[in-house]
Amino acid sequence: MPPTREHAELKLQPLPQAGRSLAEQVISEVRRAVHSGAMVPGRLYSVYQIAEQLNVSRSPVREAMLRLVEAGLVQVERNRGFRVVLPHPREIVEIFGVRLALELPAVRRAAGAGPAGLGAALRETMERMAAAVAAGDEELFFHLDQALHDRVLVAAGNGRARAIVGGLRDTMRILGSSTDDASRTLRQVHEEHEPIVAAVAAGDAGGAVRAMRAHLTNTGLILAAQAARAQGEPVDVAALWAAVVEEPVVEEPVVEEPAG
Repeated sequence: MPPTREHAELKLQPLPQAGRSLAEQVISEVRRAVHSGAMVPGRLYSVYQIAEQLNVSRSPVREAMLRLVEAGLVQVERNRGFRVVLPHPREIVEIFGVRLALELPAVRRAAGAGPAGLGAALRETMERMAAAVAAGDEELFFHLDQALHDRVLVAAGNGRARAIVGGLRDTMRILGSSTDDASRTLRQVHEEHEPIVAAVAAGDAGGAVRAMRAHLTNTGLILAAQAARAQGEPVDVAALWAAVVEEPVVEEPVVEEPAG
């Protein structure tokens, strides 16, 4: 519907309409606009406004809005428009609680009984991530980050866990949450993956679990704290994490001493 006086003023740049799908481009532009302040959480906007300013039809904008609603970044008001909403820290903590429950057993299995060549494949991904860090290519870096975690899940042989984690990471990506701010640099994110890869390559299941737990916990706490700051909420993120995240106990294999 055309914007009315109740809709907030908005200024966006037309999309290039090349490469990724238009809906993906709309999602990226909405995220960029939220981060830059061009779109203000809580204010009312219309699909018509977005489509007109991005120079696209309303269909990809509606598709993008539906995906943003699913991710929790947008709230639709029937016959009026939509409002951008910021994720609550609890949502982020819950996402990482699920990831810990799925990825710790997966990395243990991958390290203990993964396919031949897994360590070398992960090392090659790490080298490409290092190159992305040097080039300052954030988008490529996080694509490779996701690929590394996905390779571990594939090696563990649990397709359902892989699909769930992939969906959770897509939700975080759509929300626009990343830790490449003053809290943690891309290089530091890369360094957190190093002990994970080293343990998997060495067949050290316990070490792989500890490294993956440390990485996911650190990432989740940083993102939840960022969400709390963005919303101006006095949330005790550490207490929230302790209350929500019940980390699974991943048992170490028992090695029996030889008799005699």
